[in-house]
Amino acid sequence: MLGVVGLAGGFAVGSAFVALLIVLDLIPRLVQLTRAYRRSAVFESGILFGVMCWSSADLFGWSFRLPAAVLLLPSVFQGLFVGMFAAALTEVLNVIPIVTKRLRLMPYLLSLLMAMVLGKVTGSLVDWLWLHP
Repeated sequence: MLGVVGLAGGFAVGSAFVALLIVLDLIPRLVQLTRAYRRSAVFESGILFGVMCWSSADLFGWSFRLPAAVLLLPSVFQGLFVGMFAAALTEVLNVIPIVTKRLRLMPYLLSLLMAMVLGKVTGSLVDWLWLHP
């Protein structure tokens, strides 16, 4: 019974993740931004491989004792994914244009975007370097 419940939960979470990717048009947007129209299967395969790999790592409790310098590259890719996912969500919901119009911040739009980016980078570095070294 536990296996059936776990499998059903996995299907539910996987379906929600795929639905979110479809609603946000993340892969077509990446293909459009990189102008790699013939390689859209690479983006799809990369996301599928990442989901399968990290789901297996979580399920089986994989752990690796690696120095922080080696973990820099995977951390950059994870940060890129989360950043692009957040940007796609913001783009779909049109949060930034609505906020800038309502609060009359259009002249300060570049400063607002730079503050958001620098705040995210600073918060991530503080968390990664000082709070969880």
